[in-house]
Amino acid sequence: MKALISIDYTNDFVATKGALTTGAAGQAIEEAIVMVTKEFTQNKDFVVYAIDRHDQKDPYHPENALFPPHNLANSSGRNLYGKLAEVYEKSREKANVYWIDKRHYSAFSGTDLDIRLRERGISEVHLVGVCTDICVLHTAVDAYNLGYKIVIHKHSVASFDPVGHEWALNHFKQTLGAEIIE
Repeated sequence: MKALISIDYTNDFVATKGALTTGAAGQAIEEAIVMVTKEFTQNKDFVVYAIDRHDQKDPYHPENALFPPHNLANSSGRNLYGKLAEVYEKSREKANVYWIDKRHYSAFSGTDLDIRLRERGISEVHLVGVCTDICVLHTAVDAYNLGYKIVIHKHSVASFDPVGHEWALNHFKQTLGAEIIE
């Protein structure tokens, strides 16, 4: 059994004026990420939207010192970007679609993701979204440590750092044994 984990494809990370945008790189993967998400949703595979949720008033969150405020609770910056928002709205009530608010880079850190995957007998996770070298990477490392097979959809991940993006793609394959789908 397999699941799709869609990571942080939001206005703040993708829109031209997003608070921490990948810009053109993130926008360029829109069609691919929508296509993969529709395929998983229609096949009734488990589809997880793992989305950053921050509180600007939280003085203890380490990201507050590293990045500008982004994906703030109840802000439009946290909304899914472009056509992915439409895909989610059409499928959000389906039993195979699940939304996770995440506080850290990894979709597994501090969430019930591992429990949700295991109760469904899922052993293979497909990752899409942004940023390749931050949230996608940390999710992949945790998936590896938890024993999941990892599949990265190369044309459905992006970063604001092209060097970090390429490094992460290599790391997924060479260090985590991930399958990279071209």
